[in-house]
Amino acid sequence: MRAFFWFVAAIVLSLLIATALAYPAYVLIHPLQGVWRFDKIASRLFDVLLLGLIVLVLKRLQLRGAAAWGWQVPAARGRRQFTFGVILGIASMLPVSLAMVLLGVRPLDPQLNLPMLGNALIAGVGSGLVVGLVEETLFRGLIQGAVIQHSGRVMAGVVSVSALFAALHFLASVHIPHEAVTPASGLVLLTGTLAELSHPLNIVDSFLALFGVGLITGIARQWTGNILLAAGLHAGWVFVMRTTIGITLLPENSPHGWLLSRHDGYTGWLVVFFVVGMLMIGYAAKHSIRTLLRAT
Repeated sequence: MRAFFWFVAAIVLSLLIATALAYPAYVLIHPLQGVWRFDKIASRLFDVLLLGLIVLVLKRLQLRGAAAWGWQVPAARGRRQFTFGVILGIASMLPVSLAMVLLGVRPLDPQLNLPMLGNALIAGVGSGLVVGLVEETLFRGLIQGAVIQHSGRVMAGVVSVSALFAALHFLASVHIPHEAVTPASGLVLLTGTLAELSHPLNIVDSFLALFGVGLITGIARQWTGNILLAAGLHAGWVFVMRTTIGITLLPENSPHGWLLSRHDGYTGWLVVFFVVGMLMIGYAAKHSIRTLLRAT
């Protein structure tokens, strides 16, 4: 599992360096670009540092080429797998959204109209494509591929990367206005970023849902040898989630509100039940699914 800890070290080190350099970067950049908040500058700094450190990890582990990124697949086959994944993702998550509406935990917005629906669909498509392709390339392509290649332990790799994938979704966004920025703001930002992770009982439902999503896409990556099916599934799920959030409300006192996590207003126990069902169906029909995937 040495490769896994290299990637974790890259993430942690990026956070720490970004925390230390955020204030000096703000002092340099803010006079030139006054609309950039402190937290935005720190976030971009983290992104750049993480990208650079991941490149170093890839060199350290001698990973290069399309195979290392999970993209080694003939173009036509990759398109078919991605399309199949999107369709399956939408078809499997849509009943979850319908259940939310019927149970009243996410009722339709009374002001819903065609322009609102159109905007929600466009936002869903954009978010689905970006999140599905980027996150699956990073987590299932680079990290999971490297961990399994270097350790030879498939399930340990899938499980560990799924846990990392879930945990990083709880790095919270913290807004610090210009008038509140001090030399200690980097530490304030880091503390706020990790605040949700410091209260695990408050996020256990959402964590399990995201962990389960990671397991499904991780297994899909192993079954196909690339990330296109996993990226399609992820894109389809995010499309349904973002569209649903865009056309529904989140009432404060729904009797079934415990089914949703307040972390993002969607993941929660209802999605956990969905994930468990998907894993059970996948395990029971794994031979048929593999045959179908080979045909695509």
